[in-house]
Amino acid sequence: MRKEDGLEVSLRAIPQVEVQRYSAGMQALHWVMALLMFTVLPLAWAMVEMPRSLPGRDTYFTLHKSVGITILVLAAVRLILRAMRPVPPEPPGMPRWMAIAAVASHWLLYAVLFAMPISGYVLTAAGPGSTSYFGLFDLPHLPQSRDLSGVGRSVHLTLQWAVYALIALHVLAAAYHVVVRRDGLLERELPPQRLT
Repeated sequence: MRKEDGLEVSLRAIPQVEVQRYSAGMQALHWVMALLMFTVLPLAWAMVEMPRSLPGRDTYFTLHKSVGITILVLAAVRLILRAMRPVPPEPPGMPRWMAIAAVASHWLLYAVLFAMPISGYVLTAAGPGSTSYFGLFDLPHLPQSRDLSGVGRSVHLTLQWAVYALIALHVLAAAYHVVVRRDGLLERELPPQRLT
């Protein structure tokens, strides 16, 4: 028997779990939003550390706000698509507590994906600044209110810790399912792979 044939036989002997995947659109939204999240956070860290007199500092703020608004819009699109099409089931054999924790962490992540950009918008729009979307246009102002802007600031600064925790939990859980459980959970967010 040729080595290639032996390899082919051994691959066929591995039990294959049928993975029900998210639609291509939902998969694309997932990865684009992940990329934007890993863009908006470093922008925030950089801009707050910059001296106020540094040229280009405003550009970082504009980019941060614009990416945040984009995340808000994409999160809304994801929720609409999710309502139109059922979520793929969890892998077989997943403990009930783990499935409940996964659902809870996903809804908490959605909550902060809405609350962070909205609170950032309130912080700016109720204050003296403007909210420019990539320099293309300004979002509407709110009536100027130091108190309202302060509430936006407090919520925004407090929720950042929830964002860090939920992103870390999401990444660690995905790694656990890939490395330890090997149950095909991550494959729901990936296009089908073909062995050749």
